[in-house]
Amino acid sequence: MLRNPRLRDVPMAVCGSKKQRHGIVLAANYHAKRYGIKTAMSSVNALKMCPGLYTVPPHYDDYLQFSGFARSIYSQYSDRIEAFGLDENWLDLTGCVTSLKQGAAVIHEIRERVKRELGITVSIGLSFNKVFAKLGSDYKKPDACTVISKENFKEVVWPLPVGELLYVGRATEEKLRRRNIKTIGDLANTNPESLKGTFGKVIEVLHSFANGKDMSMVTPTDFEAPVKSVGNSFTAPRDLKTDEDVRIMLYSLSESVGARLAELRKYASTIEFSYVNSDMTSHASRQKKLEIPTNISGEIADTAFGLFKRHYSHWPSPLRKVGVTGSGLLSIKTPRQLTVWENAEQVNKKEDFERTVNALRARYGNNIVQRAVMLTDRQLSGMDAKRDNKIHPVGVFYGGMSESWGVYQAAATQ
Repeated sequence: MLRNPRLRDVPMAVCGSKKQRHGIVLAANYHAKRYGIKTAMSSVNALKMCPGLYTVPPHYDDYLQFSGFARSIYSQYSDRIEAFGLDENWLDLTGCVTSLKQGAAVIHEIRERVKRELGITVSIGLSFNKVFAKLGSDYKKPDACTVISKENFKEVVWPLPVGELLYVGRATEEKLRRRNIKTIGDLANTNPESLKGTFGKVIEVLHSFANGKDMSMVTPTDFEAPVKSVGNSFTAPRDLKTDEDVRIMLYSLSESVGARLAELRKYASTIEFSYVNSDMTSHASRQKKLEIPTNISGEIADTAFGLFKRHYSHWPSPLRKVGVTGSGLLSIKTPRQLTVWENAEQVNKKEDFERTVNALRARYGNNIVQRAVMLTDRQLSGMDAKRDNKIHPVGVFYGGMSESWGVYQAAATQ
């Protein structure tokens, strides 16, 4: 809308590519939202709800540019800024303000500066923890500030639907509703021990969040969290209906996973296969611990394919999306115990060959060297999973919980 002001006054949405089967709503303006259009809704359903909806493709570079501009403004108020997605950030203002009143003045100043200098709006929440700051940023939109304090959080937060709490997804919300837990206050006032049988230990975290006891820290701007897993998933350009379809996709994904592990100088000791079926009614993941940790793409693909054959060979329905993840990462300097069937010289040759292939692809592109199986279906093998990989930020769980309160944190949502 900033680039094309004519779109400000019509229902419009940013939608993914239908050709690549990413046809979902990525963002919608408020005119469109009045028709019930929401993020992640299929573009087909969005057009049914609003036949006059104007759709545009995503412009990722513009998105990154303006997110960077906003972060540049935030950095003038705090050196502790943690990204949560591309358009949301937490700022720790503890060392910058001495009271909630001062904090409120700062977030209003930030909001006005972003609107004046960038031409876009932000909504900002100020609170004593990250969870409530995030909730405050969503509380009033657009172009608004919300302060949630220790004194008023029960009045502001507890009446809200439980699904508004960070990390309570649709499935968890539905399970909570079945237990007659409909609001955040209901969750806050329920003994978590009575819910452990259904939700496991995560209910203790959500219960603490509801009571304002999250004290996970905002990480410094230059903080890099240790990588705990490397994975890729991809929506296929068409439904996967045969074992060979899945094999091609898994090799493409595993080559990305193997190359990224090699760049990190890591081995994966566990391989995970995940899937979503064609009508998106079923999804699951399965994993296997390896006898010998690896970053060889062929070994990763073979393990993932074995998991697929073991758990999905009956083909109850075609698959829309598959994924491969390596976890339990170890440094390549970590000694590995080979089996009696392994030849150390052959292992070294395989790793040397893999490094050579990765170097060729890094210099000349993904298609410079390909497996023969990829030539059997160019539609499925045409993706470059490594290039298209999206890096997601560290979640709010980093840092844990505490009974102590006393910091001022702001969350800004563009």
